[in-house]
Amino acid sequence: MGFSTQAYYKWKKKPLSARQEEQHLTSILKVLHKKDPEGGYRVLADDLAGLGYSVSERRVWRLCYVAGIRSTITTRKRKHTVPGPPAHDDLVRRQFRTDHPNRLWLGDITEHPTREGTLYLCAFKDMFSNEIVGYSMDSTMTADLAVNALKMSLSHRGHPEGVVVHIDRGSQFRSKKFLKTLDEHRLCGSMGQVGAAGDNAAMESFFALLQKNVLDRKIWTTREELRLAIVSWIEGIYHRKRRQRALGKLTPIEFMTIMEPVATLAA
Repeated sequence: MGFSTQAYYKWKKKPLSARQEEQHLTSILKVLHKKDPEGGYRVLADDLAGLGYSVSERRVWRLCYVAGIRSTITTRKRKHTVPGPPAHDDLVRRQFRTDHPNRLWLGDITEHPTREGTLYLCAFKDMFSNEIVGYSMDSTMTADLAVNALKMSLSHRGHPEGVVVHIDRGSQFRSKKFLKTLDEHRLCGSMGQVGAAGDNAAMESFFALLQKNVLDRKIWTTREELRLAIVSWIEGIYHRKRRQRALGKLTPIEFMTIMEPVATLAA
């Protein structure tokens, strides 16, 4: 038929030409990007690996660049407030990784405007699986915002005792109501130093993702609209679809499902 035996077997082993393969990969990337439009090329590379494709990050970046596949990256200035005196010692000292669930939770508060007014979000993150174990949203930044998020975390994880809850020096976390909740459930409070952003960097990284993927994507009309978008992203994307390299390219739910029995046996 006009071609050599060597060329035939090469084609049989890899039937797609280089151009056809790139077209195929680009089509897969477009589908993945449509499902998670906020993810960048690294997220897409991890998703490809999860589907069984062996493609370098550099190649994924090039394919995305040529096809115009990109995430929206925006920046927003955050307000700075003067922190109050600490209610707890720093028990973490920037050691954010832990080998067991419910050993270390990080908590923080962020805010975002809507046409209706500001929506405040308090969230707690388990540093074993990077799962957001509890969160609360409200139109005001009171002690109840932090307490409700902490109570959701406790309910979601079966009311564990002895968890180190590391927060900043915001007034909500130093309130009598929040401190009472810690004591009632036998939790250990921890607070970082003044002006040391790295003391809660792991929680700030989650809020940075939330900002890029949800908060700054559009001008939100109502608090309820933004609240539903935040819940949808946390539960549907961050927990179940967004692979994390710190978790071995697993999602928080996958990591917890696989590793929790191992951690329990090790304990």
